Amino acid sequence: MGGCFSKPKPVEVKVELSLLEKEKEVDGLSPNGKASPFADCRPNGALGHGSDDDSAQLPLYHKPRDYVEASVCHVKDLENGQMREVDLGSGRALLIKEHGEFSALGHKCPHYGAPLVKGVLSKGHVRCPWHGACFNIATGDIEDFPGLDSLPTFQVRVEKDKVIIRANKQALQSQKRSKPMARCSAVLNSTTGFSHVVIIGSGPAGLVCAETLRQEGFTDRIVMCTMDIHPPYDRPKLSKSLDSTAEQLRLRSTDFLQDHDIELFTDKEAVAIDVKTRTVTFEDGVTMEYRNLFIATGSKPKPMNYKGKDVKNVFHLRTPDDANSIARLANNKNAVIVGTSFIGMEVAAALTDKAHSVSVIGIESVTFKKALGEKVGKAIMKLFEANRVKFYMLNEVSEMIGHHGQLKEVVLKSGKVLRADVCVISTGSVPATDFLKQSSIHMDTKGFITVNKMMQTNCDGVFAGGDVVVFPFPPRNNKKVNIPHWQMAHVHGRVAALSMMGRAMEIKSVPYFWSAMFGKTIRYAGYGDGFDDVIIQGDLDDLRFVAFYTRGEEVVAVASMNYDPIVSRVAEVLGSGKMIRKRDVE
Repeated sequence: MGGCFSKPKPVEVKVELSLLEKEKEVDGLSPNGKASPFADCRPNGALGHGSDDDSAQLPLYHKPRDYVEASVCHVKDLENGQMREVDLGSGRALLIKEHGEFSALGHKCPHYGAPLVKGVLSKGHVRCPWHGACFNIATGDIEDFPGLDSLPTFQVRVEKDKVIIRANKQALQSQKRSKPMARCSAVLNSTTGFSHVVIIGSGPAGLVCAETLRQEGFTDRIVMCTMDIHPPYDRPKLSKSLDSTAEQLRLRSTDFLQDHDIELFTDKEAVAIDVKTRTVTFEDGVTMEYRNLFIATGSKPKPMNYKGKDVKNVFHLRTPDDANSIARLANNKNAVIVGTSFIGMEVAAALTDKAHSVSVIGIESVTFKKALGEKVGKAIMKLFEANRVKFYMLNEVSEMIGHHGQLKEVVLKSGKVLRADVCVISTGSVPATDFLKQSSIHMDTKGFITVNKMMQTNCDGVFAGGDVVVFPFPPRNNKKVNIPHWQMAHVHGRVAALSMMGRAMEIKSVPYFWSAMFGKTIRYAGYGDGFDDVIIQGDLDDLRFVAFYTRGEEVVAVASMNYDPIVSRVAEVLGSGKMIRKRDVE
């Protein structure tokens, strides 16, 4: 899964800092050049040609017209460590050469469709340039997240110095595939009050846990319960695409879940857990016994004190319905965002082309100061100000004033009064673990569930993952940390599922997150909590930069804008267990 997170070895790794060349148009040649960017990275998956039989991963097609075969280049056109996007007539594929052998697979990342030719190739896997997902080049299997699907692989052979690819046309069009999954061998009855596995939460941790169990051959009952009224959806998009419906954002359809015997109960809130009887009690009074329990309830908005909490049109962005209402109410109206979190700032950016005015209230002097540093934060604030966003920093809300129950004004503690027709509160979150207070499941003083490296709690048969946990983090000497990233929740779900099946696997992923505003994307990898210095390369004013975050003499995280694929490159180095020293990037 993208390298090993053992204790970093003091191996110096020079990181390429020069601005990347413009993408080469001819033949879609990878900007990686002749060699893998990190010659010392640990292999992650076997090398070799594509699958000898792509029908092993796709429905069996016997008719020749279901396949396309094309000569795509001369054998010497690619050198070791190079990738090229090639056209087969019925679609495109990614051709890779490593150690003199060719592989061919889907050319788009199944997560958001990023062109993998612009990513990072390193000893047996390719890492997406946008969000860091990794795929084995021999099997196409997803090895690090985000995303749920793997890549199709295609047959490659060399004849008379010509590289020939044979590919299934359907796979070329879809550019993704789901791993095979087992079916439940038990007789399913939704009224039965027992499930071998109960999953509370339908976010990425819960969904990946369920799918991993099926992919690994688990044939007993799986029940996934959620407070949400919708099937699993892509929550990070809520703040970036306010008009998107739950249907447009869905990760898996109800038909998909049914086909793989993953029972989904929506609008089903867990209110208590009895670990002695292994029972979950729900708000509607229904109880369910479990053999293994996975808690992935995520976070909830942090309470904020102000007068006028009965005023309408004040939102915490939690669901597609919230997002749609915010977009509708802000149309040609005055919008106020309380809080400068990534979600709040993304909402502010999304509303600038809808609302008459957008105001942002923050308690810090600079946005993102704690996460990205003051210089980067100021540069991003300038981007917002250039797009008509007004900031009221070092301030808090005192009162929401309504007229006939509808929001009309937001009063700040400074005395400033802002016109407001819709308000979005984004002042942080807390773990959604109140229902566990009467259980014996151990939580820290902030309400986070404490787990070991296998995502196990202190109670037998109870696992937890995602935003609700603190877990041992190897790069910080196994200090227990909370990393509330979408990508990391995927990892937790997989580790928990494998632990349930007795196939323990430690976390090996590099934390990776992203934020999109005004068509520009911030990418971030590593764990920069407590950084003491920031080394910036590039141009902050032009928002074309890479920022290295250091603790002492060690680079612990990196962020960038318009500097791809440097964040994925650094993730490769960190994921291999190597240390990047401060002097290497100064």
